[in-house]
Amino acid sequence: MAGLVSLAENDHMTTERFEVTRTIAAEPAAIFAVLRDPQGHVAIDSSGMLQSADGEPVRRAGDSFVVHMDREALNDYPELGRYDVTVTISEFEPDREIAWQVSGAVRPPIGHVYGYRLDPADGGTRVTSYYDWSNIDARWRAAGIFPVISEGALRATLGILARTVARGWPGSAAMER
Repeated sequence: MAGLVSLAENDHMTTERFEVTRTIAAEPAAIFAVLRDPQGHVAIDSSGMLQSADGEPVRRAGDSFVVHMDREALNDYPELGRYDVTVTISEFEPDREIAWQVSGAVRPPIGHVYGYRLDPADGGTRVTSYYDWSNIDARWRAAGIFPVISEGALRATLGILARTVARGWPGSAAMER
């Protein structure tokens, strides 16, 4: 049953990793359908940076797709303007976990990781969104630009994910009802 959500439980933040958790009233498969789809990433982005994406829903670790970005949305480095990044899946366990790294024109690659863990829970699925920059390249660490996305933005993305799943994502169980 998609729709209602409980507020965040056991949120966790360290100096190099954010984790936020929310229970979403949906089955893990319906949520995972959004998370594995490049268009799903764009649909649930709370930063406004993700403009569109090219590629098919991912099926395994190592799969990738392209996301068209607009850094002006954050207004932290508006001179970056529009650019493309490649999202490469690093963890893929259907209906349980998905994580990825982002690469683009910048060198050396940054090395930050975004991901979601899904756990069955009373009333739906406990969804944990995480953002980890503990293994970024030393050059980027010295630049002092991390975290790029705030803990609040991760939390907002979970709210948008709940709304997106409740409305029924193409190919999810909610759409087949």
